[in-house]
Amino acid sequence: MSQFMVEFELPGEFSERFISKIPHQRVKVNQLLEDGKIQSYALSMDRQRLWCVVNADSEIEVMQIIGEFPLKDYMKPYITELMFNNAVVLKVPAFSLN
Repeated sequence: MSQFMVEFELPGEFSERFISKIPHQRVKVNQLLEDGKIQSYALSMDRQRLWCVVNADSEIEVMQIIGEFPLKDYMKPYITELMFNNAVVLKVPAFSLN
């Protein structure tokens, strides 16, 4: 499995329709994060760019995953396969009943 950086260009102004889909986008992104299909998801402070790291076997699979986004019609994606992606992994100690 490979990782892909997807950079999205967002519209300059957000319509009411766009804004109404944001909660649905958040639900979908959270689901994809839990499923391990997305590694990270970030929005620029000016809200003009969005980035996510997608775990997939091919660029076609990446397109299928981001095709599930409720805001897909408002975002122009640029996909780049990554050589590596260093990320902080939090390790939680095992829980003991003793």
